[in-house]
Amino acid sequence: MSFLQKTLFSAPRTVAARSRFRPSALPVIINPSLRLASTMAPKLRDPSLFKQDVCYVNGEWVKARSGKTFEVYDPATGQLIGTCPEFDAKDTEKAIAAAAAAFDEFRHKTGRERSKLLRKWYDLVVENADDLATLITWENGKPTADAKGEVTYAANFFEWFSEEAPRIYGDTIPSSVPGNRVFTIKEPVGVCGLITPWNFPAAMITRKVGPALAVGCTVVCKAPGETPYTPLALAELAHRAGIPKGVVNVITALGNTPEVGQVLTTHPTVRKISFTGSTPVGKLLMKQCSGTLKKLSLELGGNAPFIVFDDADVDQAVAGAIASKFRSSGQTCVCANRIFVQRGVYDEFATKFAAKVAAFSVGNPFDAGVTHGPLIHDKAIDKVEQHVQDAQQKGARVLLGGHRLPELGANFYQPTVLADMTADMAMAVEETFGPVAGLFPFDSEEEVVRMANATPVGLAGYFFSRDLERVHRVAEHLEVGMVGVNTGLISDPAAPFGGVKESGFGREGSLYGISEYQVTKMVTYGGMGKKLQS
Repeated sequence: MSFLQKTLFSAPRTVAARSRFRPSALPVIINPSLRLASTMAPKLRDPSLFKQDVCYVNGEWVKARSGKTFEVYDPATGQLIGTCPEFDAKDTEKAIAAAAAAFDEFRHKTGRERSKLLRKWYDLVVENADDLATLITWENGKPTADAKGEVTYAANFFEWFSEEAPRIYGDTIPSSVPGNRVFTIKEPVGVCGLITPWNFPAAMITRKVGPALAVGCTVVCKAPGETPYTPLALAELAHRAGIPKGVVNVITALGNTPEVGQVLTTHPTVRKISFTGSTPVGKLLMKQCSGTLKKLSLELGGNAPFIVFDDADVDQAVAGAIASKFRSSGQTCVCANRIFVQRGVYDEFATKFAAKVAAFSVGNPFDAGVTHGPLIHDKAIDKVEQHVQDAQQKGARVLLGGHRLPELGANFYQPTVLADMTADMAMAVEETFGPVAGLFPFDSEEEVVRMANATPVGLAGYFFSRDLERVHRVAEHLEVGMVGVNTGLISDPAAPFGGVKESGFGREGSLYGISEYQVTKMVTYGGMGKKLQS
């Protein structure tokens, strides 16, 4: 048994007592409705947004130097979407050189000039929202409604940072030396390497590119190999917006991803790395960055606790849990991963929650009314299945789902609700990243906070309570970077996004997000304390 599992077991009641807890009012519920995925490729209003076999470097669409490409598949149907360039180290170095050349001029544009460029890019994203949503659904598998929501979220980062760009302020500092005058100015850090994940192929890019451009940085963005077409479409819109050549470079790789990542993290011209992804990869990138002491922002894995106290509004808590747990079929880093419910409302919550999940419609993500599509690939399905089987073997009961849906496609898994979860199960200590909700009973406030914090990561946490004193106590004691109180949705361009512990460091979005791409320069004037000349 791991240290974390032992820690979770240290609550007042015994393990045996926990294992015997069997809510009597929790029936197994029928499966949600299923819809077969169509094999027809979607159509774009503007087909030129679909970029095959080219990357965007120095304002031009270019192929890989080697001519190699990799294939991208629709996770819903398994059919080939298209091919993209397999960039290597040399290709990446050319993109870095383009960004470095552009930086010398772009850094000197006024904040208002950069603001107008970002605003134009924002306008174009909004104008092409339907096509961008189509690309997201096609290559990621999230239903159209979710994809449209992501496009709006993504565009809002351009809008937010376009408004921040003209408002980059330094400070005047009283000096301890009478004749000195001290002030600071904020400068762009330089060329930035941005590495983004597949689960939000639009928003994870705009959340990084927006602040970088707002302060005057230039970027090389490594698009995710699973979902490269949305980032490439954003690059096309950057071109149309008049972003100067070399300021935004979007490159792709799949098999060469480690090679490309190593170039970005070790190249002396790159001064900043921003990465969203898993904790193990984040640690590797941090180690590679150490040789050149790059500035780093890391938004890594989570294991979000979702706590329902017995004084909560249960219906509100159920709605919050649905939104938090099953958004994008559980494939987000801030999804609720462990749902803790106080025993006084456990039965009521579990019954209502499972009933809501049973109303989901699983199938072709392009179909109207479909709420949940496929997972991204076979590895994701395998992990979900392993977590469910592990929980069942250790005493969990399946209230709903619990199996694959091969009749829909290889990457579909039934939305699942498990009851009677205990601390020795894999879901207690590992991020599932799939449509599986495990319900853990608890007794006391102290017990549940200890269980919630018994993990090496700390990205997001949620809890529902109507006790104002409890709200402050629990929020202050949860070891996470973000807390949602009586809500299951916390993402907002105006709110700082990031974690603590092994969930990384740095913040994205908000007024804090812009400072991640800046350095502070101090200027001291001497001999300034003389009297007025007569």
